[in-house]
Amino acid sequence: MTDLRLTWVQPEDLVGHELRQAEEDGRDAKAVADRWHTAGGPVTPPRTGASPAPAPPRLRALAEELLDELARLPCPQEQYEPTELAAITSLCPGWPAARPGPGDGPAAPGARTEGTAPAARDLPYGTAASPGRTYGTPSAAGNGPAAAGRLTVARLHAAWLGRAAGCLLGKPVEKLPLTGIRALARATGNWPLRTWFTAEGLPPGLADAYPWNRRSAPTSLAENIDGMPEDDDLNYPLLNLLLLRRHGRSFTTSDVARVWLDELPAGCTFTAERVAYRNLLCGIEPPDTARYRNPFREWIGAAIRADAHGWTHPGAPGAAAARAHREATLTHTANGVYGAMFVAGMIAAAAGPYITGPEDVHTCLRAGLSVVPPGSRLAEAVRFGIGAARGQEDFAAVVDRIHAAYGHYHWVHSVPNAALLAAALTHADGDFGGSICRVVSGGWDTDSNGATAGSVTGLLAGDPAALPERWTAPLKNRLATSVAGFDGIGFDTLAELTHREALRP
Repeated sequence: MTDLRLTWVQPEDLVGHELRQAEEDGRDAKAVADRWHTAGGPVTPPRTGASPAPAPPRLRALAEELLDELARLPCPQEQYEPTELAAITSLCPGWPAARPGPGDGPAAPGARTEGTAPAARDLPYGTAASPGRTYGTPSAAGNGPAAAGRLTVARLHAAWLGRAAGCLLGKPVEKLPLTGIRALARATGNWPLRTWFTAEGLPPGLADAYPWNRRSAPTSLAENIDGMPEDDDLNYPLLNLLLLRRHGRSFTTSDVARVWLDELPAGCTFTAERVAYRNLLCGIEPPDTARYRNPFREWIGAAIRADAHGWTHPGAPGAAAARAHREATLTHTANGVYGAMFVAGMIAAAAGPYITGPEDVHTCLRAGLSVVPPGSRLAEAVRFGIGAARGQEDFAAVVDRIHAAYGHYHWVHSVPNAALLAAALTHADGDFGGSICRVVSGGWDTDSNGATAGSVTGLLAGDPAALPERWTAPLKNRLATSVAGFDGIGFDTLAELTHREALRP
């Protein structure tokens, strides 16, 4: 009989991840690490979620004890990287806060009117800007009807298509190292990356050295694409549509949990989401679901769930970020939450009524940064990515610089992926194909980064007709999903449903 090694939840595998997290957030965990290694505790699996064999009972018991001990260690970084919304807004001098609406979160002290964007493109990133262009006049819910009315169904259709195409581009090379991605693309005449990956013409030895993602290759290589296959990067926006339809703008974090338990199969969750799901089933309530024995709480999972909050708050990045915070704290803390807020703020700006074209991606990046504590590691990474991309013609050189600076993080962590995303959007100047190809060619969480870049630049393109047909035609206006009631749905229908929620008071 084969042992079932459920990924991302085995205590003996979580210790190594938590020790790594402690090193990143400044906790002194040397004594804990020594106890673990002296007892024969295994190193963390480098790229998978479970070690091949279960630990003996004594080692598993020690793992559980040490996880709790690590959680009690003081964290000096917390003053710069809080999780509570009020503390976050107090650290953001340029927070674009709306008048607080039902559940949209408090305004930061001294914050400017919602939507006020940095007016000058050459202002330093991460600094508060003087009032200039405004995204729109907010209503009490943080999302004025005039702003929402200018968010067309066509624009949202392009955003959904963009998210799907970017995700699909990255699926076959997810988990592959950067050297492998470059080698596969070069061997098929697709470097710099400009279209779908293919196995046709690939030397057998190279395919053996860098195997495609086994789950994705049958549905995501150019020769195999037949509609949009299922992916968690598309499942979560669907779940957030359900969340808004059932609970409205005033949803609580517990409402998010209820929707997940009702509609999300546990086997379709990973990393922080799987741990939080387990915690819910064990009777642990939010926000402790994000903290209890969850070493993945700063990884990218919350960021891939944030699009719907931006789509339905056009021109209101502060309100979008506050709502993304409320949803993200089911599973994440600190930089994991900031990743979601950054994405929601960017997308809300991209959906805003005064965004006029792809070049406005730089304004969107500023909006995303305005809702992230400037002293946090995620804000620093975004600024680093933008700076690395400026004035550098060769994007591969930009990627190399980012990997050198942030390669010590896990490849699914929010911090390095935010740096890469910001660099790709900056370097491509908001162009759709250029953005998704650059970010996927940069490695790490390829499908998630491709999805977010596609969502932002799809919105900026403004219409499905503005997206090159080579990216949209293979999707066949069909999305596969295990979320009940949505399997086979068209992206045009999803755009209409999303637009309805954007107009909802």
